[in-house]
Amino acid sequence: MNDIFITENFLLQNDRAVELYHQFARDLPIIDYHCHLPPRQIAEDHRFANLTQIWLNGDHYKWRAMRTAGVTERYCTGDATDWEKFAKWAEVVPKTLRNPIYHWTHLELKCPLGISDRLLNPQTAPGIWEECNRLLARDDMSCRGIMQQMKVVLVCTTDDPVDSLEYHATIATDPTFNIRVLPTFRPDRALAIDAPETFNHYVDRLAEVSRVDIGDAFPCFLDALRKRHDFFHKAGCRLSDHGMETIDAVEGTALEATGIFARVRRGDRPSPEEIARFRSAMLHEMALWDHERGWTQQFHIGAMRNNNRRMFNQVGPDTGFDSIADRTYARGLSQFLDRLDRTNQLAKTILYNLNPTHNEVLGTMIGNFQDGRVPGKMQFGSSWWFLDQKDGMEKQINCLSNLGLLSFFVGMLTDSRSFLSYTRHEYFRRILCNLLGNEMHQGLLPDDMELVGAMVRDLCHDNAVRYFGFDLPMRR
Repeated sequence: MNDIFITENFLLQNDRAVELYHQFARDLPIIDYHCHLPPRQIAEDHRFANLTQIWLNGDHYKWRAMRTAGVTERYCTGDATDWEKFAKWAEVVPKTLRNPIYHWTHLELKCPLGISDRLLNPQTAPGIWEECNRLLARDDMSCRGIMQQMKVVLVCTTDDPVDSLEYHATIATDPTFNIRVLPTFRPDRALAIDAPETFNHYVDRLAEVSRVDIGDAFPCFLDALRKRHDFFHKAGCRLSDHGMETIDAVEGTALEATGIFARVRRGDRPSPEEIARFRSAMLHEMALWDHERGWTQQFHIGAMRNNNRRMFNQVGPDTGFDSIADRTYARGLSQFLDRLDRTNQLAKTILYNLNPTHNEVLGTMIGNFQDGRVPGKMQFGSSWWFLDQKDGMEKQINCLSNLGLLSFFVGMLTDSRSFLSYTRHEYFRRILCNLLGNEMHQGLLPDDMELVGAMVRDLCHDNAVRYFGFDLPMRR
């Protein structure tokens, strides 16, 4: 089979880049420390009936492209057949040239689907559909089979505090499966007092699973969440995560939150100031728990969600109607981190920005709170969502290199709901090796393959092992 686009040296522009990738990066195992894979599908070793179910369902990247190309909603989230949806996607793919989706599409077709001798378009779609559907029926193309093929050794899913984690327990006690699947504590709904009715339903559910009578008592609310934090820790969780549009420059206290919580429980709608103070108080309390437990806290900042109310009402959240926010948060983030640092209770922290204009904000912010004891304690996180493409990755890598120490970066993640997205790690590795290889070629880095190659191994695997404390072997 001749590779016509995704060749073995795809994105690698000189011999140094080629050697870095093939000798140091290509075969490293994958540690995917932030993703949105459904644990149930891993526990049950789910099999996908066809290419649409594994590739298009739930993929808001592809849906946005299809809508832009004039494809009606019926072929995205609607009632079209799986073949009809795939056929429409095949029509759109040639129109995605220079969009990262074109790269991702053909990377995923090559591995693990084995299609690299043709490009996806309306003419090749029937053959690719039939070949891939036959492939998906094989034992090694189940959810677990794909993870094993892609050399995944550990993933961290994203889980609400009220989740039972039953599927994580099933996976952890299965002696036939050697990939670790750990939960991540994502308490976004516990901060969402801007929608009192929805928030109160959530608090009632939290009371039920934690067996704490919360009522309108904020201390009981915290106690219930703390119990879930402890429960997650016992299940192997070592990371928290927060998705936020901004971080307000206020220092909310538990006393202030007590009154606000009681009023919201009565159904009152809080003011913007009350929302900011409540969220500040909550973030501080949960950050203290993370520090006490030795966890890493993550903050994904800058998404403006559900912009299209009509489509939100029609198809719900996480369907491709989110965008980059432009709110500033440097002052608020600084106050939040400094408040924890004052009492020496700042946990290891990863900061991710969605707005690229904030690269230098985070690139410099992390330097304010490095403690001189934990290497790379404060991390400028990898490019994500709208930025996890070649330009975005290179800008993040260059910013971190210029303003911090790239050597301690914990590397790439998928941030994906798809079992085919592990090629994001390959994409990152190729881009990284090409960037470093070009600078070796230009004389901007030493022409020392072992020196630069060791850095590649660190950024693609070993740093994550060290930083998160995962019980995994190094790849020296």
